[in-house]
Amino acid sequence: MTIAEFQRMIRDKYYATDSARGAPGTYLWFVEEVGELAHAIANRERGKLDQANLEEEFADVIAWLATLANICDVDLEKAIADKYIKDGGPAGYKA
Repeated sequence: MTIAEFQRMIRDKYYATDSARGAPGTYLWFVEEVGELAHAIANRERGKLDQANLEEEFADVIAWLATLANICDVDLEKAIADKYIKDGGPAGYKA
């Protein structure tokens, strides 16, 4: 599945509800999912790995990001290609 296919699937399944909630409300859900991912990563670092939960939280974060992109009319695949692939991508890295 490509990023575009995933984003389309999320749009087809959830757009009516998500767009009614709007970007600010959806962003709050997204941030909550990022927090749940942070908790799963922290558990992993503490030696309490729950791989299934960790994978679920990664999937939730991607799904809510796709939801936000849909509401904001952003093509994630294009945005990623423009920033990270076109012209060799950005120089440098964050340490």
